[in-house]
Amino acid sequence: MDTNKDKDNETAIGIIVAMNSELKMLLAEMEAISEEAVNGNTFYLGNIAGRNVVAMQCGIGKVNAAVGALTLIERYTPAAVINTGIAGGTGSDAGILDVVIGEEVAYHDVWCGPGNAPGQVQGLPERFAGATALFGITHDTPGVKLGLIASGDRFISTPEELAAVLVTQPKAIACDMESGAIAQVCHMKQTPFLAIRVVSDTPGAENHIDQYLDFWNIAPERTFATLRQLVIRN
Repeated sequence: MDTNKDKDNETAIGIIVAMNSELKMLLAEMEAISEEAVNGNTFYLGNIAGRNVVAMQCGIGKVNAAVGALTLIERYTPAAVINTGIAGGTGSDAGILDVVIGEEVAYHDVWCGPGNAPGQVQGLPERFAGATALFGITHDTPGVKLGLIASGDRFISTPEELAAVLVTQPKAIACDMESGAIAQVCHMKQTPFLAIRVVSDTPGAENHIDQYLDFWNIAPERTFATLRQLVIRN
């Protein structure tokens, strides 16, 4: 991105969240907010640390995420799209309240038959690459875990469900319900994409639901602090 452009005229970064609780945290980071309704969605135009952004809540799941991402891209032509919010852990070294960034994003609930890899939509890449280089993120970047995020239309809550995710995507460090669809739309529209998630719970753990509920009481602002740093950097 051209950091020498006038801030008032530069192309915005698009930011997508799924839930209202996430949207409230995101809007708290923004200044000079105005609203616009497009295709049944509300878009929030403003800035974070002086960088133009356009934010939206797409709703939960792949269809909502895809509709939101496509509307955002076609209406505002963002320089890049960031999907942020929460994710479940997979038992990797990414624990509760760790920030994970998708070096790659893939589906865990897709199977298109022989000739396709598990998780691959026929005719599309097996995995969608995150725009880590665009945002200057490497495995040495402090405060984040970089790896594969697995995405699917299911809230993972049992050991059996988590095991099924890891059969399809054994390298996954986190799982969510939207980033795969947003990554697919961005790939099709040739728009850089990055998923930033904070781990809220460990699916399949004995106290899984308690972890998830307690997470919101802890005010997990660190994922939005990471987002703010990325926006400032670009």
